[in-house]
Amino acid sequence: MNTSIFKIKVPFPPNGDQPKAIKKLLVGLKKGMRAQTLLGVTGSGKTFTMANVIASVGKPTLVIAHNKTLAAQLAQEYKEFFPENAVHYFVSYYDYYQPEAYMPTTDTYIEKDAQINEEIDRLRHASTQALLTRKDVIIVASVSCIYGLGSPAEYEKENMRLSSGQKIDRKELLQKLINIHFTRTNADLTPGTFRSIGSLIEIMPVSEKIVWSITMDTRGIESINKVDPVSQKIVDTPESIFIFPAKHFITNEAEKTRAIKVIKKELDTQLKKFEKEGKLLEAERLKRRTTYDLAMIREVGYCNGIENYSRHMSGRSAGSAPDTLLSYFPRTKDGKPDFLTIIDESHVTIPQIGGMYAGDQSRKKTLVEFGFRLPSAMDNRPLRSEEFHECVGQMIFTSATPSVYEKENSEQVVEQVIRPTGLIDPEISIRPILARPNFPTCTSFRKSKDTRGELEDRSKDAYPGQIQDLIAETKTAVSKGGRVIATTLTKKMAEDLSEYLKGEGIKAEYVHSEIKTLERIQILTAFRKGTFDCLVGVNLLREGLDLPEVTLIGILDADKEGFLRSETSLIQIIGRAARNVEGRVILYAEKITGSIERAVSETNRRRAIQVAYNNEHGITPKTIIKQIKDITEHLETDHMKAVRLNLDIDAQVFIKDPQKLLKLKEKKMSKAVEELDFETAAILRDEITMLREQLLK
Repeated sequence: MNTSIFKIKVPFPPNGDQPKAIKKLLVGLKKGMRAQTLLGVTGSGKTFTMANVIASVGKPTLVIAHNKTLAAQLAQEYKEFFPENAVHYFVSYYDYYQPEAYMPTTDTYIEKDAQINEEIDRLRHASTQALLTRKDVIIVASVSCIYGLGSPAEYEKENMRLSSGQKIDRKELLQKLINIHFTRTNADLTPGTFRSIGSLIEIMPVSEKIVWSITMDTRGIESINKVDPVSQKIVDTPESIFIFPAKHFITNEAEKTRAIKVIKKELDTQLKKFEKEGKLLEAERLKRRTTYDLAMIREVGYCNGIENYSRHMSGRSAGSAPDTLLSYFPRTKDGKPDFLTIIDESHVTIPQIGGMYAGDQSRKKTLVEFGFRLPSAMDNRPLRSEEFHECVGQMIFTSATPSVYEKENSEQVVEQVIRPTGLIDPEISIRPILARPNFPTCTSFRKSKDTRGELEDRSKDAYPGQIQDLIAETKTAVSKGGRVIATTLTKKMAEDLSEYLKGEGIKAEYVHSEIKTLERIQILTAFRKGTFDCLVGVNLLREGLDLPEVTLIGILDADKEGFLRSETSLIQIIGRAARNVEGRVILYAEKITGSIERAVSETNRRRAIQVAYNNEHGITPKTIIKQIKDITEHLETDHMKAVRLNLDIDAQVFIKDPQKLLKLKEKKMSKAVEELDFETAAILRDEITMLREQLLK
């Protein structure tokens, strides 16, 4: 296997179960296994294991996560492991997205409305350009990687190579930039724009925040300089550069002419169909929309919603799979995928991949039936599950709780149960929900005739019920310096329980999906700092949630079978307490469900393996020490300074030179994006917007 293109840099070697897992996975890949599963418990270093596999395999790698936040976290980790290689981040570039839709029952048409994040768009272009220009590439993506993207062949073919001494007319160069969707401006440059002043042409590529300063003379290009857009300093003087298109959907003139003819033909066919069915309103609606789009494509080569014509633009046949990010990855000579795919937290990510197609088709079908789109718009879609598996090569699923799908479709399951830190899975107690006059304060379970188990009465002590018991246990944990997590089944219960705990003298806060991202970050930071002691939520098992200060987790109504109390969810929640040596979990249940029994059995199995390893190697488990970093603290201060114009450094800069402060903020935002710290970047972006509003005032 090729080991030369990826250079992993870490201060420590693989440990615990990692060496064995790495070896088994590499043997599986060498044997040509199509799919494998890495069953790695929380805290066992699954990402480090996969980094070692990537380094040994030496192929471009796609890592798919089920949400943007987890993808950003993984991208940061891989970038630390491979600082000399190309690690990129590819997620949906929408901050806000309302898809085009029509509701026949109320005759309501909802136009597509979206707010594009320019920074993420830039990173998407950086991802595709890296795949087309080098081999040592790791792309960490969300499930958006299975959605339609422009043809990689056209995207690559339409890029421009510019060299010092190249004979090219100034007007010809400007026209070429316009043809690949760059926009001319006289203001500050942003990604995908250019400006021309005399013999100087300045271009900001769409993939990075630098400026190519091109000096022209009568013969052509005299020199090319790479310039920092903020300091205006020359950082490099390359002999030649490549300028890729500013948009992924790109079509040359000949293909555009062909596509327009085919779209017209489809329009005529659909109009005749509507007229035959007596759908005159639908026919008129479709004719107006499509005619306008065709005029835009003919004149400027682009229109809003051009992705709906992507099948015609790329010359694909009806029903065929669209080009996606996967199309940009390399293929062998016989057309087979020649890259590695890692599906992180596969028990969540695989169902997402499989479920995207049906919802998209339902919405598009209505748009077509009522004349808002041509039938070919149905082919602007995410990949179907079977198409996805055809587009990727060898796969490795990683999860602490792989589902039936991974187990049935993997040629081998590799366990990584031992944590190098020696930390053991938490002890579990099962206690009843309701108050009992004669019931144990701590219970275990035993098998009953139906094998599902039952609570075992082992004492005659009075039991106060799950809430009062949780309060008593929380006070005990807090008195020892620990933090407590309580999970509920509903948002309302989370809010009510939080208020009730406060009334009982416990500092508590709640968090759920309606809490904004920034506020959620602030709450979690305050929780880790000890500003409050008990965090109440509905789904606090989110993969990647790392709270090492937690010593107790109380799972209320644990016997209510369903998504939040399934075997997978319970194991994930229990794993949140595996970062602290004092970690323990209480399940409140009136009966032992199958999910509870399996989750407890699996946790106890993992405990036994880790304890044996610790005893054999003389390891004393230690709580993970993780720096508490409040990404909002200094930003909030900056916000107050800049917007309220207090007499401090930022305010003084703003008063003396507002543009200077804006450029400083933009530079900070760019640096945050480079470090894949997107929460910070988003806050800085909002600050810049407010500063500009203040400047206008």
